[in-house]
Amino acid sequence: MWIRREAEDQETDVSALCIDVSKVKSLNGEPRKSESNNVHDADPGGWTPLLVLGGATCCLGSALPAGFNIGVMNNPAYLMISFCNDSVRERYNVQLSGRGLQILWSAIVSVFLLGGVSGSLIASWLSDRFGRKVALRVGNICGVVGAVLFLLVRVTNSVELFLIGRVIVGLSGGLATSLLPMYMTEIAPLKLRGSVGVLCQLGITCGVLMGQIAGLNTVLGTPESWHFLLASFSPLCAVAFLLTFVLPESPKYLYIIRGEQGKALKELRRLRNMDIMLLQNEIASLQHELATRSTSETWNIKRVLNDPVVRLPLFLVCLMQFGQQLTGINAVFYYSNAIFEVGLGINAAQYATLGTGLANIIMAIVSVMIMSSFSRRKALFLSCYLCIGCLVILSISIALIIVPFMQWVCTIAVLAYVVFYGIGLGPIPYFIGSELFDVGPRSAAMSLGSVFNWGGNFLVGMMFPSLHAALGPYVFLVFAGCTLIVAQINQLYLPETRGRNTSDVASLMTRGFKSRPNRTLAA
Repeated sequence: MWIRREAEDQETDVSALCIDVSKVKSLNGEPRKSESNNVHDADPGGWTPLLVLGGATCCLGSALPAGFNIGVMNNPAYLMISFCNDSVRERYNVQLSGRGLQILWSAIVSVFLLGGVSGSLIASWLSDRFGRKVALRVGNICGVVGAVLFLLVRVTNSVELFLIGRVIVGLSGGLATSLLPMYMTEIAPLKLRGSVGVLCQLGITCGVLMGQIAGLNTVLGTPESWHFLLASFSPLCAVAFLLTFVLPESPKYLYIIRGEQGKALKELRRLRNMDIMLLQNEIASLQHELATRSTSETWNIKRVLNDPVVRLPLFLVCLMQFGQQLTGINAVFYYSNAIFEVGLGINAAQYATLGTGLANIIMAIVSVMIMSSFSRRKALFLSCYLCIGCLVILSISIALIIVPFMQWVCTIAVLAYVVFYGIGLGPIPYFIGSELFDVGPRSAAMSLGSVFNWGGNFLVGMMFPSLHAALGPYVFLVFAGCTLIVAQINQLYLPETRGRNTSDVASLMTRGFKSRPNRTLAA
């Protein structure tokens, strides 16, 4: 190993660093242990100011607005429906029927999810072509543009602007759910990868609760201020946009995708806030990923879909993202207010529903510690099976709701479901792709996973009313069955990723569905 440094020179030419990792020696002359042998202990990184700033910027400026735009449409819905009805009548001299108005409102609500799918699809190309930070800025800009359109909705009396605004903020949300976990796990040291991976889930849950609170008729959910309500998240997007100019670019992206090794090491030194000589293990990991990366063809969505080497991890990412929605979390939230009304009354039920959102946030915070202390597999399976139990109890207790104490069983089942969901099903699907894929195919794979997440959300939202009408309370048994399928497939194919290099994990699944990564790990 040789390192050229200018003593006491803060402008060290990091690009001149050249480390032959095969020759790195320990102090006693023995070869240094391979990073893959004990990479978790070798990682010197921690929570530095720049990493904290990056987490706060992404969580509050990207994920929180996405959650806000999900939760904000519930409480003041009747006000916005009335506006849509009046606008169509005044501008087009058409009186919508009850069915027509319902279709229009459903379109306004669900077009946000279609925007999310679109944002997820372009996130891969955008982040690889222009960089992770630029892609995050595009998401922030979309959020601000959407908010401006919301402010103009009442001024122009335009339902069309309402629809376009929902598409654009959906685009922002899709970019956030694809980019945030990828960027944060790429800039974080290995031992903090699970902790920063839950920031997307934390931001979304906080945003949903803030949207519900802001939509109360005692806050901004009034006939005069509902358009201000819809746009009230935009200052967070604007501040986040400015802060991205301070944040470092992903060293992995610069080193492996762009081939700018000197700049990558400078950014790595900024992130870790320590001398570059103390980061030999991270540099060795970057060199290893670069050496093993295929340069014959650029990784894009088409290649990821066709390459058999990444077929299994891609399937797992899409399954977990899609399955997260099929566990029925949004349906439980949708139905929780009706459940609480039975036992608590109409007024108290509104605040009890907010309590479920608060419980969701608390569990998102707790999951930071869970991801740092427990294996991904244990957390995921514990979450799955506990949620299945809650869904079965919820279904039975709703069916027997006429029994006096059953309304309390329903309430407890809902709250317990939210808590258990936050252990693993909530956070893990958002970031697991960053732990299953090397840097090359990672952005495309996570974009596809995000598409399945938004698509699953759209599917459940469209089908739940019909399923509930047909099956009644037993609809929750369908969600329990879907959760069981997700758990069983992951039990067979999902390798443990905590504390392991992505290149090591990826190598366990190159044989597709013939792979048995857990058997290999056990050996």
